[in-house]
Parts: sequence; C-alpha cells; structure tokens
Amino acid sequence: MSTKKSTPDIVLIIITLSLLAIGLIMVYSASAVWANYKFDDSFFFAKRQLLFAGVGVLAMFFIMNVDYWTWRTWAKVIIIICFVLLVLVLIPGVGMVRNGSRSWIGVGAFSVQPSEFMKFAMITFLAKYLSENQKKITSFKQGLFPSLSIVFIAFGIIMLQPDLGTGTVMVGTCIVMIYVAGARISHFAWLGLLGVAGFVGLILSAPYRIKRITSFLNPWEDPLGSGFQIIQSLYAIGPGGLFGLGLGQSRQKFFYLPEPQTDFIFAILAEELGFIGGSLVILLFSLLLWRGVRIALGAPDLYGSFLGIGIIGMIAIQVCINIGVVTGLMPVTGITLPFLSYGGSSLTLMLMAVGVLLNISRYARY
Repeated sequence: MSTKKSTPDIVLIIITLSLLAIGLIMVYSASAVWANYKFDDSFFFAKRQLLFAGVGVLAMFFIMNVDYWTWRTWAKVIIIICFVLLVLVLIPGVGMVRNGSRSWIGVGAFSVQPSEFMKFAMITFLAKYLSENQKKITSFKQGLFPSLSIVFIAFGIIMLQPDLGTGTVMVGTCIVMIYVAGARISHFAWLGLLGVAGFVGLILSAPYRIKRITSFLNPWEDPLGSGFQIIQSLYAIGPGGLFGLGLGQSRQKFFYLPEPQTDFIFAILAEELGFIGGSLVILLFSLLLWRGVRIALGAPDLYGSFLGIGIIGMIAIQVCINIGVVTGLMPVTGITLPFLSYGGSSLTLMLMAVGVLLNISRYARY
C-alpha cells in the first residue's frame, strides 16, 4: 500500500458538513409544527437529529483515521452480524413495526434499522470478493453468480420486513460495483429480464405496491389515498418558484405533507428555498459524487477502488431515488435523502461511510 498522506480530502469534508448543516436547518423547519403539536416541543426532531449528527460526525472523523483495509479484514464478520440482525428484526417482540414495516430494533429511547447497516456491510464484503476474484467476474458461474447470490439473499430477507426502498438501493449499489469490476453486459441483460419479472411479481404480491405504481402514473386518480403524498409534494415544490417562500414559511408542513422531515424533506426545501435552494443541494451532491469518484479511481489497490465506488454509488443512487420520488418522477418508496432527512440509522451510516471514503483519500493518488 502507498504511503498515507497527512491530510484527507478537505473538499469532501466541506461538502459533507455543508449538506449536514442544511439538513439540520431543514429538519427543524420541516418538523417544528408537527413536533409542537405531537410533543409540545418544536425542537423535538431537531434536537434528536443534532444528537445523531454529533455522533455521526465523531464516527466519521474517527473512521477517517482507521486504515480502510481494516474493513477488508472484518468484512465477513460484519456481514454475518448484519444478517443476524436482519433475522432478529423479523421476530415479533424484537422488531418494531412502523408504517407497516418491521425494520427497527429498539435500543433504549432510540431505534436501529439493521437494513441500513447491511448496505455498508454488503459494500465492504463485495469489495473484498471482487478485489480477490476480479479475473473470474466475466464468468457467470465462477464470478457473477456467487457475488450476486449473497446480495439477493440479503434482499430477500429485507423484503420480508418489507423494505423495498432500502433493498433496491443495496442491490443497485452492488450491481454498480460488479459492473465496474468488469462483468459482461450480456449477463446483466439476462439478469435484467429476470429482475423485471421478479419486480413485477413483488408488485403483484402486495396490493399497496400496485397502488403506489398507479399513483405514480396518475396520482390525481386517488388524490386522498395512494396519490396524496405525491400531490402534496408537488404542491410544495410548485409554489416555491425561483427563490422560494422563505425559510420557515412552508405551507405544506402544516399537516398536508405527512412527516415532511423524513423522505419528503426536499419538497419542503424547494418550497421554502425555491429552485435556487434545490439546485444548490443538487450541486453539492454532484460535487460529492465527483470527489468520491476521484478518490475511488486514485485508490492504490483494487479493494480501495471497489470500496470507494460502492460508497459513492450508494449515496448517488439514494439521492436520485429520493429526489425522483419527491418530484413525481418515480413511485413512492421509503428512502431518506442522505445527510438531510431525519433519521438516526441513515444519517450515522452515511457519515460513517464518508469517513471510510476520507481514509481512502489519504492514500489515493489524484
């Protein structure tokens, strides 16, 4: 391994902290009305998010100084632990049900979402596998099938919760990693056909998924039911115009858009800060993607490259899906906007992942 540089990627740190700061402000702005109504404390969600952010930033700077090869050494152990947690969360009395999904395990006054950490565990494990078996990846039997098998086993367990959004991000990230490793396009084409068939099966197996697809195509067909969230989100984005209604001046957060501090926080941001504010956030995410790809390409070994691509791929896919849903371009899925949405597991995981990327940057040549 190359000699470690004295400093990590400062630009990546600035971008990450900028997004985090915007997120803290918007979580308070989006949640104040609901928090005051439900908990008699307008800062309820903001204070918890600040705590999550503090823990996450400390974890990011700590992990930034941990040799990224440590994750290679412990990859198998980490993924086994995450598989155990995914199974435990399905057990009644252990897993907590929210919005129809059994995806959380209670830890004191807080809760942990194992599927969020499985995304990172899968990235570390797959990066190890691909770096050791890259020459076999062009073979379906010896390379592609073994790598995808463990991915789809994890996806299957996550779907038992069910959590289609998190599972989709995990599978998408792994496919990006495998493609970058050199897998054949023809193999992906056949798998794509199987994937479409499987996705259709998942939709048909659960009526609420059919309603989500229907509402995505025509939300006004059921404006008070399955299309409600998308319509209210568009009602937030539209009036925002170029400069927005002003910070704290959102109308949709007054019990129109359900829990606006989580998956639909970008709609409130666009309403209050307008096209300019929304574009600034997208620009910051684009810069984050640029720095991440540079770091991954400059990593001194295959493991570092695959690990970096996996992390930045996970963030990029999650951003694209979340903003796509909020703007009505994709069906509704329960996916948070990295660094901005309220949520302890998601925020902590993302900051930890950036910490790993920062450590890779200390060795990268670019």
